[in-house]
Parts: sequence; structure tokens; C-alpha cells
Amino acid sequence: MKRNFGVKNWMFPMPVLMIGTYDEDGTANMMNAAWGGITLEDQITICIDNTHKTWANIAAQKAFTVAFGTADTVEACDYLGIVSGNQVADKVTKSGLTAVKSDFVNAPVMAELPLALECELVSMNEENCNVVGRILNCAVEESALTDGKPDAAKMKPICFDTCQHVYRLMGDTVAKAFSCGKKLRE
Repeated sequence: MKRNFGVKNWMFPMPVLMIGTYDEDGTANMMNAAWGGITLEDQITICIDNTHKTWANIAAQKAFTVAFGTADTVEACDYLGIVSGNQVADKVTKSGLTAVKSDFVNAPVMAELPLALECELVSMNEENCNVVGRILNCAVEESALTDGKPDAAKMKPICFDTCQHVYRLMGDTVAKAFSCGKKLRE
């Protein structure tokens, strides 16, 4: 029997989205955002409160990057989520991550985060805090590829567990997608 909890935002897995921007003087900024996902083949939507420095940076630069927190960078990613860019200048440097300018948009890519989506701004909605970006490029560290494709096992992406308030490592492969269910068609 299922137990009812009412309205909850419990979704699994919830990726640890790391949003990279530049502020007005060109300083790299990054925040940890829990709510977001791919909404069209070439678009991502992220919920960012409009009081965050990242919101203002995206509005000004019309660009941002989205990387994914990893087991190897969990402390830096958590730090970037608990410290505000409105209060701490140059928090990316303090995190220990290395900001490198994207070749596609006016936003930073973190060298230590193996996969980055480089996005141009499509829209911002202050009412629901949604930021929509068009993905212009997906950059993946060579060491995170297997047979020329991104390999999640090599990247070790983490998820945010909204119920327990912990970061979890993505798990093992359990089956081949678009294949394991074929036997039920017979």
C-alpha cells in the first residue's frame, strides 16, 4: 500500500545542475540548482530564483552553461550551492574549480566538471523563475568518453535526494534501454 504525502517535489533522480555565468565585470560565477531538465531536443529549463546573482548574470549576458556535479567534485559543488554570489565575490575560485571561457557562449565552463551544455538564453519568466536556454554545444572531457560517446560511469554524476537531503551517486546499469521490454511484446 502506498502512503500519501500530498504535494511534494520528490523526483528521482534529480541531477545536481551547476549553472555557470559571468557577472558584469567578467568574474565567473556558478550556482548549484536542483530543479531543471531537458524540455525540448535542444533546450533546457532551469528554475532559478530571481534574487540569485545567476539570474542577473543570465539576464545581462544572455548566456549560461550547465554542468553536472560529480562524486569527485561534490564538496566544491555543494559549496557553490550554499554560498551566494551576492555575498561572496569570486566564489568559483574559492571552490577550487577552474573557470574556462566557453567557445560558444559568453559563460564559463568548469574544467573539472566533465560535461557542459553551452546555452544561449531563450527566455526568462520572473513569475515562475524559469530560465530557458538553447543548447549550442555539449562539451565532454575526452577521459569521460567510451567509444566516442559520453560514459556516465566515468563521469560519476551525482543526484540530489530531496527526501533525505543527500547527494547520491548514479547507480549501475540494470538493463539496455529500448530493448529489455521487447520480450513483453510477444
